[in-house]
Amino acid sequence: MLSVILCTHNPRWGYIQRCLGALRNQTLSSDQWELVVVDNRSEEPIAPRIDLLWHPHAHLMREEALGLTSARLCGIRESRGDLLVFVDDDNVLDPDFLEVAQRITDERPFLGSWSGQCRPAFEAPPPEWTRRYWGNLVIREFEKDLWSNLPRLPQSMPCGAGLCVRRQVALHYLDLHKWGKRSFQFDRNGKSLLSGGDNDLAACACDIGLGVGLIASLKLTHLISPERLTEDYLARLSEGIFFSAVVLDHYRSPLAELASYKVRWHEPVRALLARGPHRKIQFACLRGRRRGLQLVASLT
Repeated sequence: MLSVILCTHNPRWGYIQRCLGALRNQTLSSDQWELVVVDNRSEEPIAPRIDLLWHPHAHLMREEALGLTSARLCGIRESRGDLLVFVDDDNVLDPDFLEVAQRITDERPFLGSWSGQCRPAFEAPPPEWTRRYWGNLVIREFEKDLWSNLPRLPQSMPCGAGLCVRRQVALHYLDLHKWGKRSFQFDRNGKSLLSGGDNDLAACACDIGLGVGLIASLKLTHLISPERLTEDYLARLSEGIFFSAVVLDHYRSPLAELASYKVRWHEPVRALLARGPHRKIQFACLRGRRRGLQLVASLT
């Protein structure tokens, strides 16, 4: 059995309907997978507004603890599959996504977590200056499969959109939280733009002797609204990403490696010399790193 875990909080209704429509059109028969929808304390409960009757193994849960991490943990506890596929409410899976994910489970027993290509679908044409930040919006396209047993290697690190993890990996992640080994919660929480929970979850594969990877034949479309292409949003997003990266490496790398995050004298100067929106975003990155180092210092 394969489990799809869809976590959502105050979703855009047009987006989540497209997400569910893509799940309904999967080539993998619905009797071979279950659908667990986790409503993470949406202001307007989603239960009355979505139709799950088309799926024979669908469950709708309400998680009152706000935050994507809490929603994922709820999904792990409530799911039954040997393979868990995490889907965001703005992800539109290709029709064969689940079939490919299941095949990788059998063909690559050495992988514990993996994801695929994330193509963008912009609701409005994006400003050209935003292109350098598209990676922060989980846009990822590539031609060859890549994998490793290094949990923080960017070239092979899976992302949260369409993240596939074996159950034993997910249970290890669950235990990290259960036994108090994650005093800091990564990921979105209300309007917060923290991140890194998907990386932490995927990296649990390496903790138990498995690898992480990227699979080129595994594809989805990421729906992106115009608000996520503004200077303010990208600055807040960058600050959250840099802050989270420092804290995540505190948990997963030797403390000595955190020296690489310290702000050098020339970096604020370079930010000052940046033009247009890039200046604000570069200063946000520096601010995120400083905040991360401050938090790490308080944890040690």
